[in-house]
Amino acid sequence: MHPLTPDSAAGPVRSPPAAVGFWEAFRFWLKLGFISFGGPAGQIAIMHQELVDKRRWISERRFLHALNYCMVLPGPEAQQLATYMGWLMHRTWGGIVAGTLFVLPSLLILIGLSWVYLAWGEKPLVAGLFYGIKPAVTAIVLQATHRIGSRALKNPALWAVAAASFLAIFALDLPFPAIVLGAALIGYLGGRWAPDRFSSGGGHAQASSSLPALIDDHTPLPEHARFRPRRLAAILLAGSLLWLVPMGLLTALGGWDHTLTRMGWFFTKAALLTFGGAYAVLPYVYQGAVEHFGWLTGTQMIDGLALGETTPGPLIMVVSFVGFVGGYGQALLGPDHLLLAGVAAAVLVTWFTFLPSFLFILAGGPLIERTHGDLKFTAPLTAITAAVVGVILNLALFFAYHVLWPQGFGGHFDGGAALIALGAALALFGFRLNVIPVIGASAVVGLLGTTLF
Repeated sequence: MHPLTPDSAAGPVRSPPAAVGFWEAFRFWLKLGFISFGGPAGQIAIMHQELVDKRRWISERRFLHALNYCMVLPGPEAQQLATYMGWLMHRTWGGIVAGTLFVLPSLLILIGLSWVYLAWGEKPLVAGLFYGIKPAVTAIVLQATHRIGSRALKNPALWAVAAASFLAIFALDLPFPAIVLGAALIGYLGGRWAPDRFSSGGGHAQASSSLPALIDDHTPLPEHARFRPRRLAAILLAGSLLWLVPMGLLTALGGWDHTLTRMGWFFTKAALLTFGGAYAVLPYVYQGAVEHFGWLTGTQMIDGLALGETTPGPLIMVVSFVGFVGGYGQALLGPDHLLLAGVAAAVLVTWFTFLPSFLFILAGGPLIERTHGDLKFTAPLTAITAAVVGVILNLALFFAYHVLWPQGFGGHFDGGAALIALGAALALFGFRLNVIPVIGASAVVGLLGTTLF
């Protein structure tokens, strides 16, 4: 690996930081994999603070340009952004390492928590903890809506895009890909007719210092970041083989109707057909995994989201929980190998979910690096970022409904869960506490409530 060399022309204030070696970056990505709590908004904020403000490995504008590309892709935008940064600095292996280390700690932790949940989830202690955590998750999703919206919705036009996307998915039940395409069209036209309204970028981070960065606004592209048709063809071929070989083996060994084969195909579709990151993909996963295939129950799905919120890494890692519960609960490898079946299904689901994310970055990165400052490319991404805010708000209402009315509107209203949700919202919005202490306190309150009352 050859570290990126700084651009000598960047910035009159101070020289850029020294070139970053591969193993120095490796240690950072490993650390990030263990501290990336708080969902995509929090993870993006951590990366911005570390990469832009603290280490100055990349400039604010280059960071936001990459982020807007990741926002338009299906899949977890924070993990894709880490992959993009790793690729830009240290070629293909840099991207693979950054993206993998962003996911791996969460996968290992979540497998362990999933096993504890299934083995002892009916115990009063565990049930009480989850009773408190689930309302807190609803408040956390609502906070994510506010955090992203406060940075992305900078003018009435972007507010209108967000409102329209919310109505489209909440009232009209339009598929999210259609909402993304509509927002992209609005952004493209807006970039031509009202460029000042659509030229602000995603706005996911606060303004950074004017000090020059290693990869600055005017740093020339390294050779590996230049578009070459032969390189693109090689990446697409490798990606196709990495999908076809395991899917072919699953089909040959178990048949098309086997649960593992169906999981591989379903989560491939989830990775390719759903946009906006975890908050947008979860309703699709719920519909397929719970209502169609019956791999887990609706209550288990919400519990899985609660577990996902307590672990580092992308929130979409909840799909690993879905796979583990499906493999464990259906005893895919026999009654004597429940844990092994759960682990195999979780790893399989994770593979098919994240493989496209790596391909999108490694294949599309060189094309995106050619579009800096080109409004016809950046304006649609800005509009899509605004549309995602409306979709996340819809998801907050989705979880609130299932937590506060467990049996539907015809059933009883859970006043205890409502109080916990309000307390979590006050802690997050009023006192600006981090996610982990809020989840911990809510779990204790839930346990005390179910024990005493």
